[in-house]
Amino acid sequence: QVQLVESGGGLVQAGGSLRLSCKASGRAFSNYPMGWFRQAPEKEREFVATITWSGGYTFYADSVKGRFTISRDNAENTVYLQMNNLTPEDTAVYYCAARGTQYTVSYVASGYDYWGRGTQVTVSS
Repeated sequence: QVQLVESGGGLVQAGGSLRLSCKASGRAFSNYPMGWFRQAPEKEREFVATITWSGGYTFYADSVKGRFTISRDNAENTVYLQMNNLTPEDTAVYYCAARGTQYTVSYVASGYDYWGRGTQVTVSS
């Protein structure tokens, strides 16, 4: 089992920045790819970014490419999402996810085995 706890969400004005953190505990965190997803009210959960176990490969949704950066610190069992130049369209609950059985990344929610409870990000105009 892997337990994931997100933090760092909050209220920010458009153009501002936030850094989300996801602390993992339980199984060997460093072995598996991690991802960030988000879900806005009345919308489906959508992929944001993913990173391999080594951090050597990252991939982003087109909507956040160039503004968001995913990274990880395996020594600290933590994955991060740096979000810059935020817009109201980025308002959502952000979820951290971990793959537990595969070493390749996934770009869909069904590809992840463990999820955090989410952290709210609200961007005001």
